[in-house]
Amino acid sequence: MPGENLTRDEAHERAGLLSVDGYDVALDLRSAVRPEESTFRSVTTIRFRATELGSATFVDLVAPSVESVVLNGRELDPAVVFDGTRIALADLEAVNELVVDARCAYSRTGEGMHRFTDPEDGEVYLYTQYEPADARRVFANFEQPDLKAPYRFTVTAPEGWTVWSNGAEESHEEGADGGVWRFAETEPISTYITCVVAGPYHYVTDTYRRGDLEIPLGALCRKGLARHFDAEDIFTVTKQGLDFFHEHFDYPYPFGKYDQAFVPEYNIGAMENPGLVTFREEFVFRGKVTRASYEGRANVILHEMAHMWFGDLVTMRWWDDLWLKESFADFMGALSLVEATRFTDGWITFANRRKAWAYRADQLPSTHPVTADIRDLQDAKLNFDGITYAKGASVLKQLVAYVGRDAFLEGSRRYFKRHAHGNTELGDLLSVLAETSGRDMAEWSRAWLQTAGVNSLTPEVSYDEQGRVRELVVLQEAAPSHPVLRPHRVAIGLYRRTDAGTVERYARAEADVAGPRTVIGEPAGAERPDLVLVNDEDLTYCKARFDAASLETVLGHLGDVTDPLARALCWSAVWNMTRDALLPAREYIGLVLRFAGAETDIGVLQSLHQQANTALHHYTAPAWRPEGRRALAEGALRELRRAEPGSGHQLAWARFFASVAMSEDELRLLSRLLDDTEKIDGLDVDQELRWTFLETLASEGAVQEDAIADELARDATASGKRHQVRCLAARPSAAVKAQAWASVVESDALSNALVEATIAGFDQPGQRELLAPYAGKYFAVIERVWAERSIEIAMAIVRGLFPILQARQETLDAADAWLAEHADAPPALRRLVAESGDDLARALRAQARDAAA
Repeated sequence: MPGENLTRDEAHERAGLLSVDGYDVALDLRSAVRPEESTFRSVTTIRFRATELGSATFVDLVAPSVESVVLNGRELDPAVVFDGTRIALADLEAVNELVVDARCAYSRTGEGMHRFTDPEDGEVYLYTQYEPADARRVFANFEQPDLKAPYRFTVTAPEGWTVWSNGAEESHEEGADGGVWRFAETEPISTYITCVVAGPYHYVTDTYRRGDLEIPLGALCRKGLARHFDAEDIFTVTKQGLDFFHEHFDYPYPFGKYDQAFVPEYNIGAMENPGLVTFREEFVFRGKVTRASYEGRANVILHEMAHMWFGDLVTMRWWDDLWLKESFADFMGALSLVEATRFTDGWITFANRRKAWAYRADQLPSTHPVTADIRDLQDAKLNFDGITYAKGASVLKQLVAYVGRDAFLEGSRRYFKRHAHGNTELGDLLSVLAETSGRDMAEWSRAWLQTAGVNSLTPEVSYDEQGRVRELVVLQEAAPSHPVLRPHRVAIGLYRRTDAGTVERYARAEADVAGPRTVIGEPAGAERPDLVLVNDEDLTYCKARFDAASLETVLGHLGDVTDPLARALCWSAVWNMTRDALLPAREYIGLVLRFAGAETDIGVLQSLHQQANTALHHYTAPAWRPEGRRALAEGALRELRRAEPGSGHQLAWARFFASVAMSEDELRLLSRLLDDTEKIDGLDVDQELRWTFLETLASEGAVQEDAIADELARDATASGKRHQVRCLAARPSAAVKAQAWASVVESDALSNALVEATIAGFDQPGQRELLAPYAGKYFAVIERVWAERSIEIAMAIVRGLFPILQARQETLDAADAWLAEHADAPPALRRLVAESGDDLARALRAQARDAAA
């Protein structure tokens, strides 16, 4: 029987044969508090129908053992029907009942039933995470999104625990050996969004009311984080989001209660389990963070809430149409953030940070249309990417400009009502949008959803004798590998320098751009601009370029652009030029040094810091790198001392300074800030900032292991443990690197969070020589790693340990050789190697451009 990598063809065949009436799942989790126990009991009853009498199929289950399988009263021999990933079923009746009694495994990888022991107090916490197909690690099921069904969960848990699931609690009975929790039956949902959270969590409640609608709200985190838990702000954003979606979707929230659980060692940002959304606990802030962090958390809360309609109520039939939930949630999360919360500048963050993710993904060799070709579950796992999320959301923003906001929202409302509790494909959504807009959605879909690649738009301006605009043309280009030119609805802004030295917009035209050359009629006769911004207001998805005069203005006066969104778009444009080797990386770093100190938007500022580090370590010529780092460190310290005391900008500059500090004086300053012998007015060196400083000192060899141990004693928490592991792996020692490599590659003892921390510490840009021996080792082990480890851990290792810092042609040749010699390797593994190789090739081109500057 085939393995656990379910294919699209298998899913399609099974969906044609079966319909599922319901699940009863009973989990006994009392073994969780016994460290020696690695499994729990899972008993699943599935009621389902078959269209063909006597037909055969299979049920999914990834488990160490199966005690019994009973189909329609017939005992089946587990040794015969169970192969470790599937249970074979034969001689089906029209109406069937299957009962599977299994021992399922606790996870340390964040997949299935994850078990976490808090080092601070020894308490054990459980949660489930399934997307795209890990519910089968917890209970037997038909693991595909189009076989929806209602679920009833019963959970037996240790004494003193609380349990949550998708449905509301119906009963709870405490006995001598634990408690039994029974939950209400859910609406029909897919397997991947069922959920159980159990343990001694800290739990806070509230209520949302709108007319006659009343929704119980809950928020929970580990007890050790309770003192940091700002549930009030979480509930505020939650209520604002529920108001927004009820007002615009005209379909009441369909899943009863709304709990939000912040859980440890989570692999992703969050998961939209109806009635029980799960988040990574890093959204519970242990120290001071900037406004951008609160905005980011609010955006994720609203993204997951949008899924209650786009994804949970109406679900894609197969993972090809993953965009039907993720693109819409990403767009609606940003829209509701701006219109319903205090984060009214959210589109600036979207333009500068979110779309940078999309631009990178859309230029990789693995780029794909928004509607992708997903052959199997491994394909699906890798398509939770910048195209499905950020490009898809950007395309939807373009769609709103194309069909109009009212038509878009009315189409959404009809879509929910027409397909509630069902499954859909691309055509189902396009048909309602065609109804409401009167537009040819097939043509739009072919251009935007069914082709890959990003277009570049460049202005070309000619002037008359009086210096006024004679003609403004927008030139559209596409990469030869993806040559499609698309229709773009754009706003074009004309900007000029004022007597006060600012750069401000004085004229605007909105137009449709199509083909390689589009004449924009409206600006004709306007005064000569200093800057032409071809995607003003960020209506479309494109790489904006500049004509020569505009580029001169940007390079000399970027910080003088007064409109924060226009300024963010300029920053985005010059960053794309840097990545494309059109602008020397040292020139980008110079822009950051000259203008970032005046950047008002904290999210953009933090993005500039991240990009400056990327430019320094990957895109500058190696010979210039020490000079560039010195300049960034000096500039960061200058802005740190200049920033408003206690402000988010001050905190951002402190973190950036720590990331680039290198001289004895700079490292001494970090040490003195740590031991409180020096202060910077307003800078609170809290525990999180202490770890940030300590990692830099560790990577530079300025602290020893005992200092890291002392810091862990000061912060003896789960977060502290992750920081400690990262700092230990960051030390500049061959023995340290060997130990870190072995702990991740040769052993599976570490949890997902500690694997992530070890890789982050291991891969230090200033330690290229120490890391050089691991380039060859990487290509020798990755196929074995992929075969032996869970896909989540394997992805982390293959991505995280790729020798990107060995930026030489020999490394790129080694990657190409591996791909050539392993044509039969799993496609998902080949994709990861090809993507990293492409990043390396881009870095080499950028370095060559920088060296020629």
